[in-house]
Amino acid sequence: MTDPSSSAHRYGGHHDQVADLLVPAGQPPPAGWPTVVLIHGGFWRERYRRDLTAPLARDLAAHGLAAWNIEFRRVEGDGGWPATFEDVGAAIDHLAGPELPVDSARIVVVGHSAGGHLALWAAGRSVLPGSAPGAAPVVVPRAVVGLAPVADLLECHRSGLSEGAARQLVGGDPEEVPQRWEVADPMCALGHGVPILLVHGLDDADVPVEFSRAYAAAAAEVGDAVELVTPAADHMSLIDPAAASWATARHRLLEVLDAPADGGSGPATVT
Repeated sequence: MTDPSSSAHRYGGHHDQVADLLVPAGQPPPAGWPTVVLIHGGFWRERYRRDLTAPLARDLAAHGLAAWNIEFRRVEGDGGWPATFEDVGAAIDHLAGPELPVDSARIVVVGHSAGGHLALWAAGRSVLPGSAPGAAPVVVPRAVVGLAPVADLLECHRSGLSEGAARQLVGGDPEEVPQRWEVADPMCALGHGVPILLVHGLDDADVPVEFSRAYAAAAAEVGDAVELVTPAADHMSLIDPAAASWATARHRLLEVLDAPADGGSGPATVT
């Protein structure tokens, strides 16, 4: 069997505006490969890079899915507001271009930790104000998966997680820049209609599972399709390709991306 192939692609002029595309062995389907966008965590900080999600990319390609493992400008580098959000939106929309062998109608976005925040934010791009970074998406994902996501940005700030990482990302307190927080917090962009799967370990000591519970409750209240799975897992095991919690997420991705483009309402119930 031929190994999956990998190549780096630029989606912008900055050195961090780059993503690795891993595709399965063999010829792509006529419409292109169904594709998973991967967004790494690290509390949006410069020192954390897409190597965190590279093992997941290899695992996905081995299971017949293309993986678009993105980098983006980050806090303590050239990122933060609005660059981080602009980059994530641009990286996803780049999949609509003709040069990549991907099916832009079969895209799922997966993010871990702070990358999970950005994945949930990406789900809500269609309901952002027109002037907001990332508004008016070209590519709308079929579903979004948050792995231990920072799903409640305001509560992340109030909890003081990672020495004020949320404030660093947004560039001010909620009282100082309220309009930014309304755009940056996934809790403020519900009603988007993108099915959501949240996988959050009960033993997570880095991002409280209550963040995902709050998001799931708020999303369900406005009618968004949302499911929360809470395995006995810690924070980092969710991005371990050998872990059962990742196997759950991967199985769901295969289900969603194998479905017809006009069929299905999102993830089925996990038993």
